[in-house]
Amino acid sequence: MGGMRQEEIWDFDAAQSYDTPGTAMFAPEVLGPAVDRLVELAGGGRALEFAIGTGRVGVPLAERGVPVTGIELSRPMADRLRTKVDEAALPVVLGDMATTVAPGEYTLVYLVYNTISNLSEQAEQVACFRNAARHLVPGGRFVIELWVPELRKLPPGQEAVVWHTEPGYIGLDTYDVLRQHAVSHHIRFDDSKQARVSRSVHRYIWPAELDLMAQLAGFALESRHADWSGAEFTADSRSHVSVYRLPAQG
Repeated sequence: MGGMRQEEIWDFDAAQSYDTPGTAMFAPEVLGPAVDRLVELAGGGRALEFAIGTGRVGVPLAERGVPVTGIELSRPMADRLRTKVDEAALPVVLGDMATTVAPGEYTLVYLVYNTISNLSEQAEQVACFRNAARHLVPGGRFVIELWVPELRKLPPGQEAVVWHTEPGYIGLDTYDVLRQHAVSHHIRFDDSKQARVSRSVHRYIWPAELDLMAQLAGFALESRHADWSGAEFTADSRSHVSVYRLPAQG
C-alpha cells in the first residue's frame, strides 16, 4: 500500500463518492467556520487552494466573493468540481501541490483537511511550503489544517489506532514509525455481510516539524488554534489550524 500513487487513490470511484452534502466534513458546523476564517485571512485578495479536490471549501469560498484558483492532482476530482462551477468562476490547474504553478499572485494559499500529509516524503512537504511562498505577495499567508499523530495511543508492539467509530463506519490508522508514515483505513458497512474498505497513505508531521518547514520557505508562524473557530491549541488537541505569514516586504 505504501507504494500506491496518489493518482491511484483519488480515482474516479473516490471522486464520485467523496461528497457527502450536509454531513461529515460537509456538515455546516464543520465547513462554515473554515470558510468564515479563510474569507478573513484572504483580506480582500485572491486565494489559491492546493489539492482543491471536488471544491468542498473552494466553491463556497468563491461564493463568498473571494476569487479562488485551485491546483489538483486528480483529474476525476477536478472533473467532479467542474460539475458544480465552471472554469471562469473557479479555474483549476492540474498538477501536484509541491511543484505546480498557478498564474497570478495571491494573498492566501491554503491546504485543508490534512492534505499536506498526502505528500509522502519530507522533501516534498518542504517543497510544498516553497511553492506556497512562490505564489504569495509580500505579507501573504499560508494556512494548513492538519491532524496531530496519535502515537500516544500506540503501545509497544501495536501498529494500529482506531480514531473514529460510528454506526456503519470504522476509521483506523496503521503506523510505520520508522518512516513516519501512516495508512488511514476507512471501513464502511451495513446490515449485510459485506463491507467497503478504502485507504490513503500519509506522511504525518508534528507541529514543530511543520514550523521548521515553514521557516525554510521564509514563513513565520502567525497563529495556531485547535480548530477553525479559534479554540486554544493544547497538548490534547487532535488537530490544528496553523497560519504562516511571509514578511511584509520580500
